[in-house]
Amino acid sequence: MRVLHFYKTYQSESYGGIEQTIYQLCKCSSASGIESEVLTLSESPDPAELMYEGHKVHRVKLDLQIASTGFSFSALKRFAQLAAEADIVHYHFPWPFMDFAHFVTRMNKPSVVTYHSDIVRYKTLLQLYRPLMHRFLQSVDAIVATSPNYLQTSSVLAGYKDKTQVIPIGLDKNSYPTASAALKAEWQTRIGPRFFLFVGAIRYYKGLHILLDAARGTDYPIVIVGAGPIEQELKQRVDEQGLRNVIFLGIVSDEVKVALLESCYAIVFPSHLRSEAFGISLLEGAMYGKPMISSEIGTGTSYINNHGETGLVVPPSDPNAFRLAMLQLWDNPEQAKAMGVRAQARYQKLFTAKVMGESYAQLYQDVLATQGRARKGINKNEYSGESQSVAHSRRP
Repeated sequence: MRVLHFYKTYQSESYGGIEQTIYQLCKCSSASGIESEVLTLSESPDPAELMYEGHKVHRVKLDLQIASTGFSFSALKRFAQLAAEADIVHYHFPWPFMDFAHFVTRMNKPSVVTYHSDIVRYKTLLQLYRPLMHRFLQSVDAIVATSPNYLQTSSVLAGYKDKTQVIPIGLDKNSYPTASAALKAEWQTRIGPRFFLFVGAIRYYKGLHILLDAARGTDYPIVIVGAGPIEQELKQRVDEQGLRNVIFLGIVSDEVKVALLESCYAIVFPSHLRSEAFGISLLEGAMYGKPMISSEIGTGTSYINNHGETGLVVPPSDPNAFRLAMLQLWDNPEQAKAMGVRAQARYQKLFTAKVMGESYAQLYQDVLATQGRARKGINKNEYSGESQSVAHSRRP
C-alpha cells in the first residue's frame, strides 16, 4: 500500500511536533507493508527530492507565506501526480492551502486527515476560511484526533464525531540516540544532580513566561532547551527578574537532548493555550520515565500526563499553582520517582510508534475497504440505471 503524506513542512528543514509525527508514521508503518512518501514545501530556491531515513520526500518551492500558511503553485501539479500514484492520501491539519489543493486538483483517492489542532491564533482569518475548512472535513473519508481529550473539547470535531477516531501520537525510542554515561555526568556536573527541564520551540503558546514567574523565589535549577521567536524577550525577562536558576541552552544535538532527558528530575510543560494540541516533548519525558508538570488546557497534554498518576496537572496561566507543583515534586523524591515509573508504563501501553503504526494501518485498510464497497455500489447502480433506460427505450 502506498500512502502520500501532505503537509507544509517536514524534517530536514523543520522539526516541529507534526513533522515528528509524520516521520514516526513513515518509519513505523513499513512493518505493516506500507510505503510512505511525503510531499512538502521548501524554502530552498531549488528544492529537490531526497531520501530521508528510508522514505522519499518530495519538496516543492514555497512561493509565499501568509499567517503561517505556505502557498506553492508547483505543489498543485506535483500533488495531483503523486496522489494519482498513491492508494491513500494522508493530510495533516491545519493547513488551508492543503484544503484548496484537495479541491482544485479534484483528488479522488481515499483520504485520511490527522486533525492536529484547532486554529487558535488567527480568529479573523478563520471566519474567511471556515466554509472551505468544513467542506474539506466533510469530503475526507476519515478524521483522526490525537487524543480523546481533544476530540471532546474541539468545537470543530464535534460536528464530525461519526467519522472521527482517536489514534494517539507514538514515538519509537529506538529512533533516538543513546547518550553516553560520560555525557550525562558532564551535564549533571554543569547543572546539578537535580533540575527541571523544558524542551520545545519557544513560542507564544508554550507558557514559558508562566514558568519564569513560577521560578521567582525558588532555587530549583530550570533548564530550557529550544529556540524560537520570543526567546530574546524571555531572556530579557530573566535578567530583569534576576532569575539565576534559569538556564537557556538553545538548540542542542539529539544526543545532548537525550542526556538531559535522562538526567533531569522532572519535565515542566507550562503551555497555556490550545495551540498546544498534544505535546511531543512532554511525551518524550514520559518515554524516559520522568514525572511531569503541565497545565489543563483540554488537549492531549492531559492525556499524556494523567494528574496524580504520572505527574501533576495545574490550572493554566497560574504561576503560583505551577510553583507549588514544582515544590511538591522537589520535596517528595519517592513520589516523583513513582510517577516517573508510571509515566513510562503509560507510554509503553498507549504511545509507542508501534501502536500508532498498527492503528493507522488498520484505518487505511478500513478506508480502502469502505471505498471499494462504495464504488461497487455505484457501479451496480449505474449498470441498473442503464439497463432500465435501455428497457424503457425498447418498450413499444
